[in-house]
Amino acid sequence: MGGDSRRPYAGGGQCSTSTVLAASFFARDTVTVARELLGRTLCRRLAPRRVVRLRIVETEAYDGFDDRASHAHAGETARTAVMYGPPGYWCVYLCYGMHWLLNIVTRERGYPAAVLIRGCEGVHGPGRLTRALQIDRNLNRTRASPAGGLWIEAGTPPRANEIDIGPRIGVAYAGPYWASRPWRFRTGHDSE
Repeated sequence: MGGDSRRPYAGGGQCSTSTVLAASFFARDTVTVARELLGRTLCRRLAPRRVVRLRIVETEAYDGFDDRASHAHAGETARTAVMYGPPGYWCVYLCYGMHWLLNIVTRERGYPAAVLIRGCEGVHGPGRLTRALQIDRNLNRTRASPAGGLWIEAGTPPRANEIDIGPRIGVAYAGPYWASRPWRFRTGHDSE
Protein backbone atom coordinates (compact mmCIF):
# COMPACT_ATOMS: atom_id res chain seq x y z
CA MET A 1 0.00 0.00 0.00
CA GLY A 2 3.04 2.27 0.27
CA GLY A 3 3.77 4.87 2.88
CA ASP A 4 3.74 4.21 6.61
CA SER A 5 2.44 0.67 7.14
CA ARG A 6 1.38 1.58 10.69
CA ARG A 7 -1.35 3.90 9.49
CA PRO A 8 -4.88 2.59 8.95
CA TYR A 9 -5.58 1.52 5.40
CA ALA A 10 -8.79 3.09 4.17
CA GLY A 11 -9.29 1.17 0.98
CA GLY A 12 -12.27 0.65 -1.25
CA GLY A 13 -15.36 -1.19 -0.17
CA GLN A 14 -14.42 -4.49 -1.82
CA CYS A 15 -13.24 -7.59 -0.04
CA SER A 16 -12.59 -11.09 -1.23
CA THR A 17 -14.97 -13.49 0.48
CA SER A 18 -12.21 -16.09 0.30
CA THR A 19 -10.12 -14.02 2.73
CA VAL A 20 -12.89 -13.41 5.28
CA LEU A 21 -12.43 -15.66 8.32
CA ALA A 22 -15.38 -18.04 8.62
CA ALA A 23 -17.17 -19.02 11.83
CA SER A 24 -15.17 -22.28 11.82
CA PHE A 25 -12.00 -20.28 12.53
CA PHE A 26 -13.55 -19.08 15.80
CA ALA A 27 -15.18 -22.41 16.74
CA ARG A 28 -11.93 -23.61 18.31
CA ASP A 29 -9.96 -23.35 21.54
CA THR A 30 -10.09 -19.73 22.69
CA VAL A 31 -6.41 -19.40 23.56
CA THR A 32 -5.46 -20.79 20.15
CA VAL A 33 -7.80 -18.35 18.41
CA ALA A 34 -6.40 -15.42 20.44
CA ARG A 35 -2.88 -16.29 19.35
CA GLU A 36 -3.83 -16.95 15.73
CA LEU A 37 -5.68 -13.64 15.40
CA LEU A 38 -2.33 -11.85 15.51
CA GLY A 39 -1.47 -10.64 12.03
CA ARG A 40 -5.04 -11.00 10.77
CA THR A 41 -6.83 -7.95 9.42
CA LEU A 42 -9.66 -6.26 11.29
CA CYS A 43 -11.93 -4.57 8.73
CA ARG A 44 -14.52 -1.87 9.40
CA ARG A 45 -16.82 -0.41 6.78
CA LEU A 46 -17.30 3.27 7.67
CA ALA A 47 -19.02 4.31 4.42
CA PRO A 48 -20.28 2.45 1.35
CA ARG A 49 -16.91 2.74 -0.38
CA ARG A 50 -14.62 3.21 2.63
CA VAL A 51 -13.21 0.27 4.55
CA VAL A 52 -10.52 0.68 7.20
CA ARG A 53 -8.21 -2.33 7.48
CA LEU A 54 -5.91 -2.73 10.49
CA ARG A 55 -3.50 -5.54 11.35
CA ILE A 56 -4.33 -7.09 14.73
CA VAL A 57 -1.34 -6.90 17.09
CA GLU A 58 -2.74 -7.63 20.56
CA THR A 59 -5.41 -9.98 21.94
CA GLU A 60 -6.55 -11.57 25.20
CA ALA A 61 -8.44 -14.83 25.73
CA TYR A 62 -11.40 -15.19 28.12
CA ASP A 63 -12.41 -18.81 28.36
CA GLY A 64 -15.15 -20.72 30.05
CA PHE A 65 -17.27 -20.97 33.13
CA ASP A 66 -14.32 -21.11 35.55
CA ASP A 67 -12.37 -18.13 34.20
CA ARG A 68 -12.82 -15.60 37.01
CA ALA A 69 -11.59 -12.78 34.77
CA SER A 70 -14.44 -13.38 32.31
CA HIS A 71 -17.75 -11.56 32.54
CA ALA A 72 -19.42 -14.93 31.94
CA HIS A 73 -18.00 -16.38 35.17
CA ALA A 74 -21.06 -15.25 37.13
CA GLY A 75 -23.38 -17.05 34.70
CA GLU A 76 -25.46 -16.16 31.70
CA THR A 77 -27.06 -12.72 31.81
CA ALA A 78 -28.44 -10.37 29.18
CA ARG A 79 -24.95 -8.84 28.94
CA THR A 80 -23.05 -12.13 28.64
CA ALA A 81 -25.54 -14.18 26.58
CA VAL A 82 -23.65 -13.48 23.34
CA MET A 83 -20.53 -15.14 24.79
CA TYR A 84 -22.41 -18.44 24.92
CA GLY A 85 -22.36 -18.67 21.14
CA PRO A 86 -22.52 -19.16 18.32
CA PRO A 87 -18.86 -18.49 17.45
CA GLY A 88 -17.90 -15.71 15.05
CA TYR A 89 -20.21 -13.08 16.56
CA TRP A 90 -19.18 -9.78 18.10
CA CYS A 91 -19.48 -9.13 21.81
CA VAL A 92 -19.27 -5.37 22.39
CA TYR A 93 -19.71 -4.02 25.89
CA LEU A 94 -19.10 -0.82 27.81
CA CYS A 95 -16.20 -0.84 30.29
CA TYR A 96 -16.04 1.64 33.18
CA GLY A 97 -19.03 3.42 31.65
CA MET A 98 -16.84 5.01 28.98
CA HIS A 99 -14.96 2.56 26.72
CA TRP A 100 -16.52 0.12 24.27
CA LEU A 101 -14.55 -3.12 24.10
CA LEU A 102 -14.55 -5.43 21.08
CA ASN A 103 -14.56 -9.21 21.51
CA ILE A 104 -15.13 -12.07 19.08
CA VAL A 105 -17.00 -15.12 20.39
CA THR A 106 -15.18 -18.47 20.23
CA ARG A 107 -15.74 -22.17 20.94
CA GLU A 108 -19.00 -24.07 20.63
CA ARG A 109 -22.48 -22.81 21.39
CA GLY A 110 -23.22 -23.00 25.11
CA TYR A 111 -19.61 -22.50 26.22
CA PRO A 112 -18.90 -18.86 27.21
CA ALA A 113 -15.69 -17.69 25.59
CA ALA A 114 -14.37 -14.76 23.59
CA VAL A 115 -11.20 -12.98 22.52
CA LEU A 116 -10.72 -9.31 23.34
CA ILE A 117 -9.05 -7.41 20.52
CA ARG A 118 -6.78 -5.09 22.49
CA GLY A 119 -4.95 -3.37 19.66
CA CYS A 120 -4.10 -3.04 16.00
CA GLU A 121 -1.14 -1.47 14.23
CA GLY A 122 -1.29 2.26 14.85
CA VAL A 123 -4.19 2.00 17.35
CA HIS A 124 -3.22 0.56 20.73
CA GLY A 125 -5.65 0.04 23.57
CA PRO A 126 -9.12 -1.50 23.27
CA GLY A 127 -10.98 1.75 23.98
CA ARG A 128 -8.95 3.70 21.44
CA LEU A 129 -9.52 0.98 18.87
CA THR A 130 -13.30 1.08 19.16
CA ARG A 131 -13.30 4.89 19.02
CA ALA A 132 -11.10 4.90 15.91
CA LEU A 133 -13.38 2.40 14.16
CA GLN A 134 -16.68 3.85 15.41
CA ILE A 135 -17.63 0.64 17.19
CA ASP A 136 -20.34 0.67 19.84
CA ARG A 137 -23.24 -1.44 21.15
CA ASN A 138 -24.92 -1.42 17.73
CA LEU A 139 -22.45 -4.11 16.66
CA ASN A 140 -23.04 -6.30 19.71
CA ARG A 141 -24.48 -9.71 18.77
CA THR A 142 -23.84 -9.22 15.06
CA ARG A 143 -21.99 -11.77 12.94
CA ALA A 144 -18.44 -10.89 11.94
CA SER A 145 -19.05 -10.38 8.23
CA PRO A 146 -18.80 -7.75 5.49
CA ALA A 147 -22.60 -7.55 5.48
CA GLY A 148 -22.50 -6.45 9.12
CA GLY A 149 -19.79 -3.87 8.50
CA LEU A 150 -17.14 -5.41 10.78
CA TRP A 151 -15.16 -8.54 9.98
CA ILE A 152 -11.73 -10.17 10.05
CA GLU A 153 -9.73 -11.19 7.00
CA ALA A 154 -6.75 -13.47 6.63
CA GLY A 155 -3.45 -11.67 6.97
CA THR A 156 0.16 -12.56 7.59
CA PRO A 157 0.56 -14.25 10.98
CA PRO A 158 3.78 -13.37 12.83
CA ARG A 159 6.50 -15.95 13.36
CA ALA A 160 6.51 -17.66 16.76
CA ASN A 161 9.58 -15.68 17.87
CA GLU A 162 7.73 -12.43 17.14
CA ILE A 163 4.94 -13.13 19.65
CA ASP A 164 5.06 -11.95 23.26
CA ILE A 165 2.92 -13.98 25.67
CA GLY A 166 1.95 -12.75 29.11
CA PRO A 167 -0.81 -12.25 31.66
CA ARG A 168 -3.97 -10.34 30.87
CA ILE A 169 -4.26 -6.70 31.86
CA GLY A 170 -6.50 -5.26 34.58
CA VAL A 171 -7.86 -8.54 35.96
CA ALA A 172 -6.29 -8.66 39.44
CA TYR A 173 -9.84 -8.99 40.85
CA ALA A 174 -9.89 -12.55 39.42
CA GLY A 175 -7.29 -13.76 41.93
CA PRO A 176 -3.65 -14.75 41.38
CA TYR A 177 -4.30 -17.92 39.37
CA TRP A 178 -6.63 -16.35 36.79
CA ALA A 179 -4.85 -13.00 36.70
CA SER A 180 -1.57 -14.70 35.86
CA ARG A 181 -2.87 -16.93 33.04
CA PRO A 182 -0.60 -16.37 29.98
CA TRP A 183 -3.53 -15.52 27.73
CA ARG A 184 -2.43 -12.12 26.38
CA PHE A 185 -0.71 -12.19 23.01
CA ARG A 186 0.99 -9.38 21.15
CA THR A 187 3.35 -8.90 18.30
CA GLY A 188 5.78 -6.03 18.03
CA HIS A 189 7.14 -4.24 21.06
CA ASP A 190 5.25 -0.97 21.00
CA SER A 191 1.84 -2.04 22.30
CA GLU A 192 0.65 -0.96 25.72
